[in-house]
Amino acid sequence: MDCKLYRKGLALLVAISWQLTAQAQDINWRDSLNVLNKQIAQSAWSTDLHLRKANANLQLAQWQYAIDEYTLILQHDAQNPAALFYRAYANTHLRRFQLSKNDLTLLLSLFPHHYEARLSLAIVLEQLGNRQEALDHLNQTIEQHADSATAYAVRANLERRMKQDEAALYDWQRAEQLSPRDPLYVVSHVDQLLVLERRKEARRVLDEAVKRGIPRGMLKEWYEKCKR
Repeated sequence: MDCKLYRKGLALLVAISWQLTAQAQDINWRDSLNVLNKQIAQSAWSTDLHLRKANANLQLAQWQYAIDEYTLILQHDAQNPAALFYRAYANTHLRRFQLSKNDLTLLLSLFPHHYEARLSLAIVLEQLGNRQEALDHLNQTIEQHADSATAYAVRANLERRMKQDEAALYDWQRAEQLSPRDPLYVVSHVDQLLVLERRKEARRVLDEAVKRGIPRGMLKEWYEKCKR
């Protein structure tokens, strides 16, 4: 498992993602979309129907159609939290990060403790080159949700890219403590120790993970790295 792979894994923990597992599932969502379109055409305005239609668009990776649908919803209800959050999500897929930032910022002004929105805003801010502001939002997320392993992991990744290696090490330790059976956090913790050239400590972390029940074979590559 290389650095890019487990960073990708962390991104998936934060993003609200709908992965299609089979063509049959794709057909099912297309059928649902057809039914929803007919219901919308035959009904008075229904926010619920339009939210369901937008969700079907997201499931099918029809990002612009979803954005258009959420925009329509927001014209009727300017503070609809689901529409704001998922329009930001769809815009992120189209790399329209400033638009995503606008929606997430508004959402957080309405719901300051919205966990996913604040994490997502931090990721968007980093994409916009505002790393310190992103870090500030992650600090606030952890203040509000101190039991979230994901929040610590996202902050650790950012600190790593900001060359704040000791801070990143602390956050990986916290993430692993909060979710001790997750191998992603174990190897991230070990990788950070290797960056700091603390190989014996990294080996200890691996041994403790095996004692907790994580298969040794899953960590084989990292044991090898500790020997170098």
